[in-house]
Amino acid sequence: MKRIVFVTAFVWGVAGVFGQTAAPTAMELLARVDGNEIYGTIVYDGRMIIDYNGKRFEKTMRAWARGNSDSFIEFTNREDAGTKYLKKDRRLYVYSPDTEEVMLISGHMLKESMMGSDLSYEDTIENETLSARYTPVLAESAVVNGKDCWVLDLTAKSRTESYPKQKLWIEKTSGDLVRYELFALSGVKLKEYTLIRVEVIGARRFPVEMEIRDLMRKGSKTTMIMSNITLDRPIADSVFTTRNLER
Repeated sequence: MKRIVFVTAFVWGVAGVFGQTAAPTAMELLARVDGNEIYGTIVYDGRMIIDYNGKRFEKTMRAWARGNSDSFIEFTNREDAGTKYLKKDRRLYVYSPDTEEVMLISGHMLKESMMGSDLSYEDTIENETLSARYTPVLAESAVVNGKDCWVLDLTAKSRTESYPKQKLWIEKTSGDLVRYELFALSGVKLKEYTLIRVEVIGARRFPVEMEIRDLMRKGSKTTMIMSNITLDRPIADSVFTTRNLER
């Protein structure tokens, strides 16, 4: 799943209509999740609302992305104005207007919180589909927030996955990914994602608001909200360059 731009990590592009009564196979369900999050390009305005230890912080951004591989975010709220992120060739760069330098985020830094949110930098850089990375099992049928869902249990194919296990709830009629949870190998739940709101854009149901909780951070949640969304229009190659970070 894409995560907020990048993120459209972990977060945003799942949509579609299943319209069937017979239970699909686990592989069919996962392939639909992967297929429905595909788009050529996206441009949007974003709000990141962070609630942590009784305090609230709000950040705004403008974001561009092309497929799963190229993403660019510029923060526009007063405190962070001019901070920019570039995801390119599975690498993540950040530009800070305070230091006027571009830095590659790598190694242990990838596990750190992105802008104080419940997302880590690590959550933003994966390009491969879930089908390529996980083996699914159709576990059950369950109701989540009044929605009848298929439930998929995913087990990572590689030991290098940040989240060796995942659980997905997919609404039967719409195909919306209404919830998913991320687990450590031990079975400890690390993060929760809950879909709040979907909008219809063209012929596509598109998730525009989601809540993310890092369960290792007590009293923390992040709400991501997207607006002014444009899909599948050309974006200049120059957007996704380190030179653009420094402009």
